[in-house]
Amino acid sequence: MNEIVRTAASPMLRASACPHDCPSTCALEVEVFDAHRVGRVRGAEDNRYTAGVICAKVARYAERVHHPQRLTQPLRRVGPKGGDDFVPISWDDALDIVAENFVRAEARHDPQAVWPYYYAGTMGLVMRDGINRLRHAKSYSGFFSTICVNPAWTGFIAGTGRLAGPDPREMALTDLLVIWGTNPVNTQINVMTHAVRARKERQAKIAVVDVYMNATMEQADLPVLIRPGTDGALACAVMHCLFRDGHADWDFLNRFTDRPREMQAHVATRDPAWAAAITGCPAETIEAFARLIGERRRTYFRLGYGFSRSRNGAINMHAASCIAAVTGAWQYEGGGAFHNNGAIYHWNKTMIEGLDVCDPSVRELDQSRIGPILTGDRAALCDGPPVTAMLIQNTNPVSVAPDQSAVKRGFARDDLFVCVHGHFMTETARMADIVLPATMFMEHDDVYQAGGSQYILLGPKIVEAPGECRSNHDVVCALAKRLGAAHPGFAMTPRELIDWTLRQSGWGTLERLERERWIDCQPDFARAHYRDGFNWPDRKFRFSPDWPNVPFRSPGPCGPFAAIPEFPDHWEVIEEADDEHPFRLATSPARNFLNSTFNETPASRMREGRPTLLMHPDDAAGTGLSDGAPALVGNRRGRVRLHVKLFAGVRRGVVIAESIWPNHAYDDGRGINTLTGADAIAPFGGAAFHDNRVWIRPAS
Repeated sequence: MNEIVRTAASPMLRASACPHDCPSTCALEVEVFDAHRVGRVRGAEDNRYTAGVICAKVARYAERVHHPQRLTQPLRRVGPKGGDDFVPISWDDALDIVAENFVRAEARHDPQAVWPYYYAGTMGLVMRDGINRLRHAKSYSGFFSTICVNPAWTGFIAGTGRLAGPDPREMALTDLLVIWGTNPVNTQINVMTHAVRARKERQAKIAVVDVYMNATMEQADLPVLIRPGTDGALACAVMHCLFRDGHADWDFLNRFTDRPREMQAHVATRDPAWAAAITGCPAETIEAFARLIGERRRTYFRLGYGFSRSRNGAINMHAASCIAAVTGAWQYEGGGAFHNNGAIYHWNKTMIEGLDVCDPSVRELDQSRIGPILTGDRAALCDGPPVTAMLIQNTNPVSVAPDQSAVKRGFARDDLFVCVHGHFMTETARMADIVLPATMFMEHDDVYQAGGSQYILLGPKIVEAPGECRSNHDVVCALAKRLGAAHPGFAMTPRELIDWTLRQSGWGTLERLERERWIDCQPDFARAHYRDGFNWPDRKFRFSPDWPNVPFRSPGPCGPFAAIPEFPDHWEVIEEADDEHPFRLATSPARNFLNSTFNETPASRMREGRPTLLMHPDDAAGTGLSDGAPALVGNRRGRVRLHVKLFAGVRRGVVIAESIWPNHAYDDGRGINTLTGADAIAPFGGAAFHDNRVWIRPAS
């Protein structure tokens, strides 16, 4: 039941689920004092993945719910875009203004001039995806979500044919856990829960591959420190050693992989010395890494998102996943490769998203290319009309989207009408014409699926929202009524949508989910470990993928996809350093922020301090910079001012900016994504947040 326990001396504990853009999707227990006030949040101990552990920022969630600067009434802009001049307005007037501007945009051009824009501020199926029902019913421009998953999911599916893998709880049953390209101490603490259990109970080893000595690397038995975008070279050298030293499982290779002999020949020249020159990682470390893997067949590769946020990210993800096929690690409990469990849920989201009224001829605009789109790039607009009206929910593109200078120019257009529905007056909200106050996850009903585990979880409404806050669903339905958009989903409550979706997807009823709190959807061992073959017609893992035809939903291949290497390799398409830009920049996640969420809460801001640039002491000395000194970091996209923090835990020539701070936290008001590019990653788009060449010099 949702009500767990209550005693005379304690608040009521109510069951919930974390809504944020983190693979764990933790099962929560929330202290509720009354209809309007919450206290501490904790992890549910009886959920076998959450196991009672959650991150500190969500444990402090009362800071966000009861924040004094939270939006609680609709606002209309009366000053210049980007400023703070707004006045209160009624909900009816606000929604009327939004509807009138959408109708005006449609009449001036066509429905595709309206672009509903959203993302992962909530991962609830109803509140995140319901905006698609409005766009489908009205034939507004489609939304191709590229900012996060595309390179990673494509790279994993390229080998396995399916976005799923071994039970994530098997991390506790492994002999070697390889954490590759993710920093779970900062971003997904539950991975470390299971890793530490394996170390304690099985004397398992932990190896971590990353681009700086972060908190997860510090927990490793073997930290493998490389330069950004060079993971494919590392993976090839590891496989070289495995073949060379007799650690390849030829029975598995012959039965379950497509071109094993050609793969062996391909990596024969890609030895540790070759990889060391590319990655910056000593050949001795690469040999030790390969030896750990070769001697422990029960190796679990936990593959993250971070290393895929590069122009060769999909190829790097695929290369790392290939190692488990060379050793045959898939055969063992506690072995194999895992990235995300998205394929196991088989949702029918017709009623939530209005899929039955979707017109496939309507263009899909690339989320990551919002800067070029709003500044009139014809290719980015798919040769269609300009975007002149937007509804934005669950995201903050003026902070988080790449090529921020272009994004700001686009939002500053006088002919662009913007409505932002959110929690705080973000940089994006300051560019809006109408700002609407939104409910938070404890204040509405929703249902969630985990990516890094295997649960469907219910997040019920447990407190009332402050002021005049309304849910995403309420806003979408109210606009649909004003705009004449017809679909049965607009007449349903969130609970009715959840129940319909569960039933039609084969997951029972809302009543069942409410009673059980979550559903464990983990497939059986044979399916999860591909014991009967991988998800291709010939059942073979693909060492040599047909990249343009990898089954990933997209409008079609983009970027330099025709030049992708035939086999795993170091694809030299990254933004490599040059004489003008001698440093490579990665914008890695900060521990106390989640994208731009939590950067408004006092505790998170206090713990993070200020925007900094982690820089090797020798590199700093060579540019005349000292610890704490202000620095300018720039490239052809713009420049950012922040403060240097000397840090020996990076390869020379690599700098790290843990983010995302609000733009106004930087001395010059320009956020870190001023430096990131909006060019599409092959083969199906994405943003190369960790793939930037920059120059650095002292700030005057």
